[in-house]
Amino acid sequence: MNKLKIPKLYQGVIVSNLFAMLVIGINKYIDVNYIFYKSPGADEFLILSNFILIPIVMGIICSRFWRDLEMKNAIYIGNSVLTGFIAIIFSYIFLNEGSICLIIVSPLVFGFIVTGVFIGKAMFRKKNNTLNVSVILLIAILYTVDTLTGRPYDEQVTDTMLIHASPAEVWKHVAAFDPITEPNHYFLFKLGMPSPMQSTVDGYYEGAHRKCIFSNGYVFDETMTTFKPGENLTFDITNQPRDPEIMGHIDILRGQFLLHDNGDGTTTLTGNSWYRLYVAPAWYYNLWAQSITSNVHIRAMQHIKQLSEAK
Repeated sequence: MNKLKIPKLYQGVIVSNLFAMLVIGINKYIDVNYIFYKSPGADEFLILSNFILIPIVMGIICSRFWRDLEMKNAIYIGNSVLTGFIAIIFSYIFLNEGSICLIIVSPLVFGFIVTGVFIGKAMFRKKNNTLNVSVILLIAILYTVDTLTGRPYDEQVTDTMLIHASPAEVWKHVAAFDPITEPNHYFLFKLGMPSPMQSTVDGYYEGAHRKCIFSNGYVFDETMTTFKPGENLTFDITNQPRDPEIMGHIDILRGQFLLHDNGDGTTTLTGNSWYRLYVAPAWYYNLWAQSITSNVHIRAMQHIKQLSEAK
């Protein structure tokens, strides 16, 4: 009995991961969804099924191999997490996903593999072939529908900051500013996600080119579409780095700084960003995108605040 436990346990882990790599790999490299809704700027649209249905099926596959091992529920959960860790490692090695992206996706992977394991446990315990076929057929239908109906998701993020300086003084540091030397406080920046470092311009007028330089040498090329001194700087993103850590599944479309004179020697600085997500479920990934974008705003705006208040 003991000799059978180790092979059966790892057979489930291996087969479920091979299944996931095969399905995601086909979707990634054949790229069938490009025809339906992909922007030329995005690497690929990652559908809901990649993070929900596929992990559920992985869990069901594991249950099929583990059904005779008589494990307690806690052991099922532990082995499910092990399966998820291996899936994440495979995604890093074979699918070229960035480590930050994998940190973001890991709660979904772990959660739905565990869900699939317990669905499979119920299926195989009852030995109800009709139920088993129905569940697999339903998952296949949902995956197909999801593949053909996914759509990008647009969002705007806004942050404000009070600066104890006049709009004229603040404006001096909005379009371009010297390198930021303050240490990062946001945990994803500490883990290696690129953070804003400096902005440069080749002129102070509408149509001038601007560069937002991030750590690790990443550069966002921008064109200033609105340039109203002391009031409004708006810029379109014309080129951005294609890196799995921050890009590939999101396009940054536009940025904006608005200055409001409070009439008491202070200025309210507002930062706006518009972006488009190519990943689902949008509600989940948008929480992360909002957090990251907001912390990009705060780091740049805090630097502008320090420069403006220095005098």
